[in-house]
Amino acid sequence: MKIAVSSQNLSTITGHAGRCRKFWVYEVEGKRVARKVLLELPLAQRFQACAPDSAHPLDMINVLITGGMKTRLHDNLMQKGILAVSTTETDPDRAVAAWLDGDLETVPPQVQELPENS
Repeated sequence: MKIAVSSQNLSTITGHAGRCRKFWVYEVEGKRVARKVLLELPLAQRFQACAPDSAHPLDMINVLITGGMKTRLHDNLMQKGILAVSTTETDPDRAVAAWLDGDLETVPPQVQELPENS
């Protein structure tokens, strides 16, 4: 299993997952983290810059943990088979450990606001 955590500053969990370019990717065996690697995306591969049905470097993950995301990104990830989780936890390692233990405190995705003319 692979779990990605948005972390633009490489030390805390970042909100606005659609804009984030840096992700810690944890490779998990059972309930143990076997490996942690940094994935740094070019500007053009941020979720917000990609079409929802296009291939993405994070398509290989099973879970995305972030500090916040819009409902559109949440739904797009779920359609790709990626569990999208927003949390109040700020430490990437603690968030992954809590998720593996089933104890991660989660929050719902932010509702996408539509322009007044739609």
